[in-house]
Amino acid sequence: MRKETARGRSGKKPREAQVRDNPAPLRYELEVTPGLEEFATAELQRRHAPAATLLPAAKPGNVGFAYEGDPRELLELRTAGAVYAVRQFAVPRPLALLGHQHLQQVLRLVQVALALHQFGAFETFRISAAGAESRVFERLRAEIASDTGLQPTMEGGDLLVRVRRALSGDGFEVSVRLSPRPLSARRWRVCDMPGALNASVARVMVDLTRPMPADVYLNLACGSGTLLIERLQRGPAHEVLGIDTDPHALACAQRNLHAAGYHRAARLAQEDAGSLPMPDASVSALTGDLPFGHLVGSHRENELLYPRLLAEAARVAVPGARMVLLTSEARLFEQVLAAEVRRWQQEREIRLVMDGAHLRIYVLVRRPQMQLEQAFP
Repeated sequence: MRKETARGRSGKKPREAQVRDNPAPLRYELEVTPGLEEFATAELQRRHAPAATLLPAAKPGNVGFAYEGDPRELLELRTAGAVYAVRQFAVPRPLALLGHQHLQQVLRLVQVALALHQFGAFETFRISAAGAESRVFERLRAEIASDTGLQPTMEGGDLLVRVRRALSGDGFEVSVRLSPRPLSARRWRVCDMPGALNASVARVMVDLTRPMPADVYLNLACGSGTLLIERLQRGPAHEVLGIDTDPHALACAQRNLHAAGYHRAARLAQEDAGSLPMPDASVSALTGDLPFGHLVGSHRENELLYPRLLAEAARVAVPGARMVLLTSEARLFEQVLAAEVRRWQQEREIRLVMDGAHLRIYVLVRRPQMQLEQAFP
């Protein structure tokens, strides 16, 4: 007897899947912002080793693994955009998935996701595939709808079923997202803004600051508060401050902080990142999702902002402070950084692709005075 948690919106009980052949083993896959695979892999191993065994990388933005633990625990990953259960089928075309044995395996794969959540968590489903509007996928949608009671849709969808050519080997893969929405779509986000930072990218940036309980953490150009909330969820800090010149962004950040339960844990201020209301050498960790000059700001404005921001950040940063910044204006940023080399040491540059945009994360460390004098006598 199936549990109620495995039923769809209608409460219809899925029929039992009787699979008598030997299906390919179930595996899992993390969907990751391309360029940040190492961070998702590290989190997976830190949280779930030895239950998780990494598989060879198939393509950028994907981390495949075998897993012997409770799949519910995978939903707690913070640096992955989504997690999927995946099964490979040795079939020449998607039509063969409608054969009885393969179809039962597909339906059982769907149940892997449904069984992880309470009744009603999923109401709709969508098939993502080349030719998703074809008669083959119309029939597959009808089978899934009949088995689960979920309503099919061509856009959005709580349950996402992907059908694609196998990334390695022959045949096709069917993968089912294990959550009703991407893991990067945090529940606390009740207020969104154009160009708001992806939360899984924000968690990587926060981790790169090497958070400590004694941190005075400053989020420059805080926008809707993504980096603030990810820092607070990461662990305690002595002080957390977000600044932005836009009062609407600050109001949005306040709403999100409240939804996350951190409205008393962070302080917001309408201030210019180039003229901070803080004493010298008072901040130990800084982050910023800098204006790209597209949705927010312009290249000309960035030419004025970036030098002021780096200089002012150097003033308020304690020696050894870590600053992690995201930008698409790599050439401009590196020109500005070259002029600040006496105060900022570049520790790392990470290239990533997000929504088709090529971005870079820069990890900088405030040079101690003694090191500065030795390097630049």
